[in-house]
Amino acid sequence: MLVTWELALRFRRHVSVRSGSRQTRNEEPGSKLPGDASRRPAGTSRKRTSSAATSNRRRGCAQSWWVARYTARPARVPGFGASKVTARWLMLLSVAVLAAGYVVYGRFISRLVGVDPSRPTPAHVRYDGVDYVPARHWLVLFGHHFSSICAAGPIVGPALAVAYWGYGVSLVWILAGAVVMGAVVDFSSLVVAVRHGGVSISEVAGRVITPRARVLFTAFILIALILVLAVFAHLAAGTFVEKPEIVLPSWGILPIAVAAGFALYRRKEGGQLRLALVTVLGLAGLGLLMAAGQHWPLGWGGHTSWMLILFAYCFVASVLPVQYLLQPRDYLSSYVLFATIGLGLLGAVWTDPPMTARAGTEFLPSEWPAAGPLWPMLFVTIACGAISGFHSVVSSGTTCKQLDSEAHACRIGYGAMLLESLVAVLVVAAVGGGLTAARHAELVRAPGGAILAFGEGYGALTRPFFGEYGTAFAVMGLNFFILTTLDTATRLGRYLTAELFGWKGRYLPTLLVVVAGAALALTGQWRALWPAFGASNQLVAALALLVVACWLIQRGVKALPILVPALLMLLTTIGALLWQLYRSLAAADRHWLIAAIDTVLVMLAVFLVAEAWPLARAARRAAGEPAP
Repeated sequence: MLVTWELALRFRRHVSVRSGSRQTRNEEPGSKLPGDASRRPAGTSRKRTSSAATSNRRRGCAQSWWVARYTARPARVPGFGASKVTARWLMLLSVAVLAAGYVVYGRFISRLVGVDPSRPTPAHVRYDGVDYVPARHWLVLFGHHFSSICAAGPIVGPALAVAYWGYGVSLVWILAGAVVMGAVVDFSSLVVAVRHGGVSISEVAGRVITPRARVLFTAFILIALILVLAVFAHLAAGTFVEKPEIVLPSWGILPIAVAAGFALYRRKEGGQLRLALVTVLGLAGLGLLMAAGQHWPLGWGGHTSWMLILFAYCFVASVLPVQYLLQPRDYLSSYVLFATIGLGLLGAVWTDPPMTARAGTEFLPSEWPAAGPLWPMLFVTIACGAISGFHSVVSSGTTCKQLDSEAHACRIGYGAMLLESLVAVLVVAAVGGGLTAARHAELVRAPGGAILAFGEGYGALTRPFFGEYGTAFAVMGLNFFILTTLDTATRLGRYLTAELFGWKGRYLPTLLVVVAGAALALTGQWRALWPAFGASNQLVAALALLVVACWLIQRGVKALPILVPALLMLLTTIGALLWQLYRSLAAADRHWLIAAIDTVLVMLAVFLVAEAWPLARAARRAAGEPAP
């Protein structure tokens, strides 16, 4: 309505100026203006003319006020054309959509998968004091789950996608994908794993599809986890070298987390009060470490040294009881992440910069030909933040073994994914509104530029709160994301290795995963494999949805809300793999390794679909046999 009124006023003013110009041009030099007394018609009083002039002036002032209000500050009016969408409207709209999605669609999926709070969870049934341990409070497990799934993915993907295809289509995919796909796969994988005794989603595939599907799915996820371990260790080591002020808080949180774990779990009385006290003291200690890190940066050690230290930490963290390091560390780290999100949201609303990035672009962007076509490449470039297969591995790996009650499954599985989607939206606002389009493109073209673009854009949004330290705070928050994902990925790798080979101990599977990840990271071989990771991550999500759909069909439940996203993501992922295969073979220097990986992944997807399809049809005809 306001945009229509603005255009009408502009047109009216344009016509008035044009007519006035024509009239002035028709006047002879030295002639009087129309309002002059010498040209006033006979019998017309000066008072009447003055009233008419006053009325015209008032009308002109009113028009000028509206024009000045809605054209001099175009960034304040959401819309298109001359008006600009601003970061404030983008963030508020996204919060409303995600909140509505949680209330409406989250409850619908809860009824679909049959959440039953009266059923005992594996954390109680299979309690062992190491891996199967019920969380003291659902917020503790929420912090662990959110910290584990939210790493560099929701930052890098949206930062690249906004440059390639624009912020509008990126935002639509983030919001729609998270509500109807991403949060669904996280939540449903958690419930399915809980119903099968706390085993991984690949182990569930062996029970609801075929044993061959279990072996292939497990091996594929294990390779992807080792790759994640190598890449994130490389990124974390780089941040320690480039930002020595974050070393002290990143490592100083470990003894605080151990102390918090002992305080929470050594004694059982005073649960709520004890949790509140531990939280306040832990966050106070973490705040002191952050302040100390700014004054005493620990700039020692090179990139290789930090990677070796990180892999040693991953080994220790993976074999320790979950309640004494992983749970409390991720719980306390989550508050840093919450602060990063909250201050970024507040900064976007407060500063309200216009979105300088393009809302959309061509199907195949000419400025970024290597990015590929909008479909399917946008949907694998933005993975975490919309839908991610790694999340289903976390849900069915560590989270399902710590769930105290199925009543908390929706809050943790569905809610944490929506919060990660909000992180992706914040990245869109930071790079699309906090930076100019030229600066964003310049940063994205540099190595590691997506993270640099987010840090600089976040610093611009939060300048009223942090001044010049906003970028450093963003990098520290990102490092907390990465470190929490590192130890979780190592523990997940231990679970999958033990399931695949039938090993019972903790140390040998962990050592195998850590050595493989270190070999990839230290030799740099991960760079050759990383281009195929985006599509493979989405393939895991599609296959996890397929497993959940088969489980629902076996129980006699209509699985279309799960099956349709599974098929859409399968088609999208296969399309992305075929595009990457074409690009690898069409390049001047053919990338045979990437072409081989893409071919294997396409064959894996086709094989698992072929395995699941007849079983799903048979289960459909059986009209729902009882299942766990």
